[in-house]
Amino acid sequence: MNRRIAGFALAAAVFAVDQASKIWAIGLLDTPDAPRFDLTPFLALTMSWNRGVAYTMLHSDGDFGRYALAGLAAAASVFLGFLLWRAKTNAAAAAFGCLIGGALGNAQDRLTHGAVADFLYFHTPFWAGPLANYVFNFADAAIFAGAVLLIYESFTSQAPAAS
Repeated sequence: MNRRIAGFALAAAVFAVDQASKIWAIGLLDTPDAPRFDLTPFLALTMSWNRGVAYTMLHSDGDFGRYALAGLAAAASVFLGFLLWRAKTNAAAAAFGCLIGGALGNAQDRLTHGAVADFLYFHTPFWAGPLANYVFNFADAAIFAGAVLLIYESFTSQAPAAS
């Protein structure tokens, strides 16, 4: 299969799975008395609405901020689509597909709900740091996977020989 088609298909699949998982999570967890469901000692299901970006940075309750963040995600997705189109390897195409699908999934939440639906609660006994308490969703996981793939690709790809 052509890597371009595969990359855009992966973006569509990430978007679809993300939206389906959020519909399920909102139905299960978005009530005032919804319990936290512990899946493992470090992962639970709980509802959290994120009006910002990672770790609620750029927090915005107003329509301007919400539309600005959604617009930024859409613009980034167009740029990433251009990079996907030019990708030279399957790993790069997959990385861009994950990034596009994740960005569009979270942008859709902003447009539909005014905030991003996070429901996977990763927690450790550490009292500080990024892994102490982190609530995320499938789109966030895909964005992380895409970034890791791009880093991997940067270390494993051969640089073109100088002529």
